[in-house]
Amino acid sequence: MNKVQPTDVEIVMREDDFIVSKTDLKGIITYTNRTFMEFAKYDESELIGVNHNIIRHPTMPRVIFKLLWDTVKSGNEINAYVKNISKDGSFYWVLANITPVSNNQGKPVGYYSVRRKPNKETLKIIESLYATLLKEEQKYEKLNKKNDGMKASAQILENLLNEKGMSYDEFILSI
Repeated sequence: MNKVQPTDVEIVMREDDFIVSKTDLKGIITYTNRTFMEFAKYDESELIGVNHNIIRHPTMPRVIFKLLWDTVKSGNEINAYVKNISKDGSFYWVLANITPVSNNQGKPVGYYSVRRKPNKETLKIIESLYATLLKEEQKYEKLNKKNDGMKASAQILENLLNEKGMSYDEFILSI
């Protein structure tokens, strides 16, 4: 995990921006486009061969990444709102689509992610939800019970989705 100190400086994506990256099965970056480097504020040499979590913002709920990884590891794509941190501590929000990549024999070899500018109104909903999930996780972290915190956070998310009668992906695409 990176040791970048978060700031309150937000970088907003342009309407026509697409941030693209590829990773291996362990999340190690194998490709980034120039837009990724621009927003992350890292050079290509600082990103290739490094775990993608180098841009994970500390205020992102862990349960969202668990859901994301569980989904793509099962061979399915997922859409998710993600708050990333840049090398200088600034942050940027993305709507990410992550897709498993297979070789010609159908064997999984990595993941492909394309991120675009999220809707500002939708972010208000996501920020509120993520703050609730993170608060639940942090409550348990103080007790050295991270797994319990993630389970409690997952339960909140599951309750919301059940209430709406939607999967996570349906919820994300509906807001």
